[in-house]
Order: sequence, then structure tokens, then C-alpha cells
Amino acid sequence: MIGYILNIFKGALMGAANVIPGVSGGTMALLTGIFEKLINSIKAFDLTAIRLACTFKFKELFEHIDIRFLSAIGIGVIGSILTVARILEYLFEHHALYVWAFFFGLILASVYFVGKKISKRTLPVILLFALGTAIAVAIAFMEPAAQNDSIPYLILCGAVAMCSMILPGLSGSFVLLLMGNYELVMIEAVNTFNLKVIIPMGIGAVGGLVVFSRFLSWIFKKFHDQTIALLTGFIFGSLAILWPWKDAVIQLFEKGDEMKEKVIGYDYALPELNAETGIALAIMLAGVVIIALVETMAGKMKED
Repeated sequence: MIGYILNIFKGALMGAANVIPGVSGGTMALLTGIFEKLINSIKAFDLTAIRLACTFKFKELFEHIDIRFLSAIGIGVIGSILTVARILEYLFEHHALYVWAFFFGLILASVYFVGKKISKRTLPVILLFALGTAIAVAIAFMEPAAQNDSIPYLILCGAVAMCSMILPGLSGSFVLLLMGNYELVMIEAVNTFNLKVIIPMGIGAVGGLVVFSRFLSWIFKKFHDQTIALLTGFIFGSLAILWPWKDAVIQLFEKGDEMKEKVIGYDYALPELNAETGIALAIMLAGVVIIALVETMAGKMKED
């Protein structure tokens, strides 16, 4: 039972991370030691699972897909998204600097702890780290698309965002931001439980997750250190998105009879020497400490 509760907590960390543009739930999964198990469990939704379901062999089905593990993670992720989305709506409006500082600290520490999982630092590993960093930085400076609530586009958003959510260093929320649908999905639809948006997003997410998990499982087994290096680069490059001292560049556009706002980029700056900066740095340090504690707890759980 304790293990089940711990897995709910790990799922909650993933869910909370996925709500923040620039933070990846996959990073939390990697740090807490459940990433490969999660990928392999999702990959188990295959022809064997379908056959067991069609023949009503539910006990064998639940063992095959490790339903106990997946249900705990699912409870944590969904519960966290539903609660954190509401909290973040307030925090981003009133204390955006401190929110960005906290998650900058989380991701900064994640670079070190994820990088520690590389056993041999060869030239290909170093080059893949640099490539991952370059890709993430390039994504950070892409201009977001306009909001689109058509069903095919929402399905595509669900598939792409879910693949990004489980990939350490690439944020599903930031991908939604680039695709123009972050506010529509993560704020409006989640808070108002808009099924017209949630259902097609869910269809795309499930489809993308099942297909992409098979590829990730294979590449992890075949090229473990190289994959970790690329993912560490993704995480390091994502710090460009999370830099706290920035101002959003807003573009107004018409949607029907309404005027909407869209973030098309950021103007970055250096921190000023004042009390607000001191508080932000303290919060950033708290983020670093939390990741260190999470990593320590994960290590102890592995030993047990």
C-alpha cells in the first residue's frame, strides 16, 4: 500500500510539471526512477492485451499491463492537473516571476541528476547532449500558432503534447503553447471541464502515447547512454523557456467579435538588485533542494 501511495505522489509530480509551459512530466518520471517502467507498462497495450480483454481474462490483462502501477500514476497525474491548473491560473496572474523562478530551480537541478545516469561520457554522448540542447533552445524561440479548436487539430495537439509530456526535457504544455492551444486546453477546458475540447485531446493523447511508448522503450534498451544524453540536453535547453526575468510579447488578434491575446515570444532581461530578486532566488534554491530530495528518496526506494 505504501508503494501505491508513493506512485500516486510520483504521478502528482508528473501532473504538476505538465501544467507548466517549459516543464516536462517525463523529467519527473526520470528523476523518481519510474520512466522506463512507465514506458514499458504503456507499451503493454498491445495485441495480447486486446486478446485478453476480448476473452474477459481480466486478471491476466491487469497483470500484463501492470494496472496497479498505471492506476496509481494516473490518479496522481489527473488529480494534480485538475488542482494545479486552478492554482497556477492565480499564481501566474499575480506572482509570475516566482513561479518561473521555482521551476527554473527544479529544471536546473534536474540537468545534474538526470546527467548522472549516464555511465560513459563518450564523444557521441557529448554531441547528443549538445544536439538536445540546441533543439530545445530552438523550440523556445519559435513563434506560437493561433488558437484552433477544430476536432482534427485538437486530436493532433493531444498526440504531440502527450509524446512531449512523457519525453524528459520537452514540455507538453509548452508544445501546446506553440500550437496555440495552451490556454484553450490547460486553463479554459480543464477549469470548465469542456468535453468538446477534452475528448478529442484525449483521443489524440492515448493514440500518441501507445505508439510513441513502443519507440521509446526500444531506443532506451538499444542506446541507453546516448538517449539519456539527448534527453539531458533537452532538459538543459528548456531553461531558456523558464528564465524568470522576461516580459511576454503580446499580440492581439480578432476571433469572431472578440479580441484575443497571444504570447508570441519573450523579451529577456537580467535581474535587478532588489528584494523581489532576492525572494525569486530563494524560491529558485527551494526548487533545487526539492529535486535533490526527490532524487534522494528515489534512490532509497530503489535500495529498499
